[in-house]
Amino acid sequence: MKLAICNETFGDMPLANALNMAREAGYTGWEVAPFTLFEDIESFSAADRKDYRQKVEDSGLTIIGLHWLLAKTEGFHLTTMDDQVRRRTRDYFLKLIDLCGDLGGELMVLGSPGQRNFPEQQGEASAMEMAADCLSGITGGLDDQNVFLALEALGPEEGNFLNTADLSAELAQMIGHPKVGLHLDVKAMSADPAPTTEVIRKHAHHTFHFHANDPNRRGPGMGDVDFVPIYEALLESGYDRWVSVEVFDYSPGVEKLVCESADNLRAAGF
Repeated sequence: MKLAICNETFGDMPLANALNMAREAGYTGWEVAPFTLFEDIESFSAADRKDYRQKVEDSGLTIIGLHWLLAKTEGFHLTTMDDQVRRRTRDYFLKLIDLCGDLGGELMVLGSPGQRNFPEQQGEASAMEMAADCLSGITGGLDDQNVFLALEALGPEEGNFLNTADLSAELAQMIGHPKVGLHLDVKAMSADPAPTTEVIRKHAHHTFHFHANDPNRRGPGMGDVDFVPIYEALLESGYDRWVSVEVFDYSPGVEKLVCESADNLRAAGF
């Protein structure tokens, strides 16, 4: 399977060095968190986008898309009942879609729990309706740039919205557009009541992207999760898209995280 890595893993390492390390470790895909590129999307010009894309492609890697879409932003929220904020969020997503297309990416992963959690008094049904309303307004942009939106389920330790892949699938169905599907994440699925391999087999047909990590917040194979059954479930389900390493605990050091994650995935069959 095609292996990618999230660019924030490398911290403030110079881009050329990070790309070289990723390539030598065996990754071919580069997943980008927008906050690593700019503080204000308007300041990241067409020339900046072209230059960044060229540097990644010249290194032999492919930019596969964006994640952490709303991280380190202000004034945006997916499930809010405030129509103005929701419209502003929709418009920002449209700008991100254009950015993704300009970088040559094909997908955007929507996690960002801080900008989607809802207050208890609102209720889950209303939050789902608000999210569907917001995201239905960006499907034209997805079509224009040929970008897929992958809805990410996150465990309850992250928040209260889309805690299971079943709920992500329900939201995708509410939006009802072929370019809106699911993102599966091993750390998040470990909190799902159903076994991870069962979740994969159930939802693989509308899964656009996959993150490999461990509940201990480190890379795949750096914790207790056995990735052999996960690989087998993906293979048997016909999943043929990217498998991207995403970590949250950087204490082992960049080189160890990057190289051991790739080695562990290959040892599991990826």
